Amino acid sequence: MSTTQSERLRELLAPLVSARELDLEEVEVTPAGKRRVLRVVVDGDQGVSLDECAELSREVSQRLDDTDVMGGAPYVLEVTSPGADRPLTRHRHYVRATGRLIKAQLAEGGELLARITAVDEEGLDLEVPGVKGRKPTTRRLAFDEIKKARVEIEFNRKAADKAADESQEEA
Repeated sequence: MSTTQSERLRELLAPLVSARELDLEEVEVTPAGKRRVLRVVVDGDQGVSLDECAELSREVSQRLDDTDVMGGAPYVLEVTSPGADRPLTRHRHYVRATGRLIKAQLAEGGELLARITAVDEEGLDLEVPGVKGRKPTTRRLAFDEIKKARVEIEFNRKAADKAADESQEEA
């Protein structure tokens, strides 16, 4: 039997999240004045819609009301997705980020900005953007070579895709 509140919450909520074919990424209880905030972070292969978060929030609220896991003190429930720029820490995070631009801090030092083209059990296949008009290059990066990584937000992704398509047509 779990002893910490977070572990009990995770055990209680995991079946609700799994039933929706989502992953329970994080369960966090933090103080906020006289209340507490219970933040439940979920994600899925296709992301998580606002409607899915709202429906899951109602189910989680009902489940919490049916138990005493949160105790008698008031709390605020937040059911959310991890956000676009969250750290990539698990294999499934990299799989979901396929096609996206990432910034990785390398274990050997330095940083790498590249687009994930494929993911397997050992690591990533990447496309490293060309510098000063040069063509992009490919690179293989094993998971143990990555110290930290996160998705880079691209505001002009369509232009980047168009440029990539044009460079492929020229090849």
